[in-house]
Amino acid sequence: MTNQKPVTARMYALLQELEKASDRRAIFLNCYLLMTQNVLESIQEGEFNDPDWVDTLLHRFADYYFEALTAYELNDPATPAVWQLAHRAAGKSETSVLQNLLLGINAHINYDLVLTLVDLLEPEWRQLSADRREQRHSDYCQVNQIIRYTIDAVQDDVVERYSPIMDLVDKMLGSLDEWLISQLITKWRDEVWDKAVGMMTTVDIEERRRLLDRLETTTLDRAKAIQFKGRL
Repeated sequence: MTNQKPVTARMYALLQELEKASDRRAIFLNCYLLMTQNVLESIQEGEFNDPDWVDTLLHRFADYYFEALTAYELNDPATPAVWQLAHRAAGKSETSVLQNLLLGINAHINYDLVLTLVDLLEPEWRQLSADRREQRHSDYCQVNQIIRYTIDAVQDDVVERYSPIMDLVDKMLGSLDEWLISQLITKWRDEVWDKAVGMMTTVDIEERRRLLDRLETTTLDRAKAIQFKGRL
């Protein structure tokens, strides 16, 4: 199994840099680090059918985040558009803490996670039995459960840390706000699996390119909606 320390250590080191610079991109990364730690703990506790596969998925997923961040810092035009928007928004004072968080989640789940699943599933998909495919999907869905119990910690340890007014919102809404965010992320992740399977089982190159273009458009539309410029 892949060593779990480097990925969380790298996230933590970057988080320290961002917080020292008062860079609001720390908001999403703080959330991402919490969720990554919880998934890694669940792997160690044997909560998955194939812990090695989940471990590989988690690390490849993180690669996409770091690669997009590095590309953005280098002004690489190949930086995914949805990440360009999320990074730029973090530098705007009118963007709320919750918007910064959701913009990062949107880019990483609705875009990066589709490509991550294609990377991992495509080489093996045709050889997998129906039972093994279901195990892959079951492990993927188990992460949704981890997200659900992480959301409350994200509210307490991340969102309220950057925006104390959210503590008042949390007290007024009880668990409703966490439930709504969790449901939104779960909805997105359900769609992601279907999109990844559709993309990797498409043999026509042009059709796959169209699916990728559609993926980019959808994630950008959702990012604009998070900024109150459209519909989620």
